[in-house]
Order: sequence, then structure tokens, then C-alpha cells
Amino acid sequence: MTRTPLIAGNWKMNLDHLQAIATVQKLAWTLKDTRHDFDDVEVAVFPPFTDLRSVQTLISADKLPIHFGAQDLSQFDSGAYTGDVSGAFLAALDAQYVIVGHSERRTLHGETDGVVAAKTAAAVKHGLVPVVCVGETGEQREERGAGVVPVEQLRVVLDAVKPADIVVAYEPVWAIGSGQAATAEQAQDECAAIRRGIAAAWGDQAAADTRVLYGGSVKSGNIAGFLREPDIDGALVGGASLDVQEFAAIARFRQHVGL
Repeated sequence: MTRTPLIAGNWKMNLDHLQAIATVQKLAWTLKDTRHDFDDVEVAVFPPFTDLRSVQTLISADKLPIHFGAQDLSQFDSGAYTGDVSGAFLAALDAQYVIVGHSERRTLHGETDGVVAAKTAAAVKHGLVPVVCVGETGEQREERGAGVVPVEQLRVVLDAVKPADIVVAYEPVWAIGSGQAATAEQAQDECAAIRRGIAAAWGDQAAADTRVLYGGSVKSGNIAGFLREPDIDGALVGGASLDVQEFAAIARFRQHVGL
């Protein structure tokens, strides 16, 4: 099975619902004007919770070929969980995706591998495709070796769901915010290790079919290098996804680098 590249824009805690509408409209127009093939390279945005209904309404009404998802969800369906959002609610909004286990959630909110696995299972239960983030700190990488911790994190998730139900995103936590940048070769090594981990748990075919994204300071100037690597199937884009022209250029990587 051919793995369709996915360019995913994680807006984090940026843009209110009015700004979200304007951003998605402009993104759709920009990609349409450049004749982007959405079947060849999938594009998705991940707005804050308060923007989701506005984005869903716009995409549905205008029949835009852009997918959307949430940045997190609860592992619970309903109940006394103040501030949480159920996967059932996201499914009711026709969200296609949800980010699970982002490094900021793990670091700032103390999410464990077990919680990430439970959230992933909840997403799948409600028909969402979880984008499961894995990665390691500089200390973990130095002590245990490149790729070891991400594979262990993913193994816990794969005890709860099948790889066919998820997208994996590798975050180089050791490089983010440090002034270092992961090279395309380093990213490939990590993503290849992740794919080997999937193969060990579920077999070679499952590994070959699973999309693995790279997420770490991705921009139009470096996307070509990452996407040339055989085990990288797209990007989880952070800050650059807030700039429509830049994000569109990332999504159009085939056109401007001839891939």
C-alpha cells in the first residue's frame, strides 16, 4: 500500500475562532490557486478546541478538501472530568484526527505512556485517527541511544490498538528549543527505528503501511530533505503552520522540489 504523505498543522494555543476561519479560507484558496492535489498530499489542521466548530462548519459548507482534528482528547467518554473533551464530542463534529501524546502534553501535563495509550484507544473507539507523538530528550538519547525511548513509548500504544488505526509522529525533543536541528539523516534513523518497532510487534506489512511523520522545526526550506527519506511520510508542523503561505509551501513540497 502506498503511504499518502500527510502535512499536519498543529496550531497549538494560537488563533481564535474568527482568525481560524480566515486562516483556513486563505489556506484553501492558496492551495487551490497552486492546483494542489489533495489526494496526492493530504493536508490537515489542528486548531484549539474553541475553533473546531467554526472550522468544521467552514470546511463542510464550502466543501474544502482540508481535514481537521483536535490537539488532545480525554481517555474517558463522559463524566466528572472538568476541562476534558471526549472523543465522542470530536466525532460529532466530524473531526478526522486527534493529536495524542504531544511532547508538551507529556512534559507540561505529566501524561504517561499509559495515559497516551488510553487516549489513543479512546480516539480509535470513536472513529478518529490518532496522531501518536513519540520522542526522546537529549538525556534519554545520550543514555539509552537514539530511537530506544520512542519505540518503547509506541510499544505501549500498540498493546492497545493496531498500527493500521494510527499515524505516528516523531518529535526530536532533544533538538526542539535547544538551538540544534535534527538533520534529515537523524530524522530518518529515528523513523526507521520506529518502523522496525512496529514490525517487531505487528509484522512487516503493518510497518510498511503505517505513516510516520517528522515533527521538529519543519519549514519550507527543509521539508524537501526530510521527505526524500524513505521512512518519513509527512510532517507535523508547529509554528510554520500559522503562516498560510509558508504552510502551503510545505504542503506543496512535491512541486517545488520535484519529488
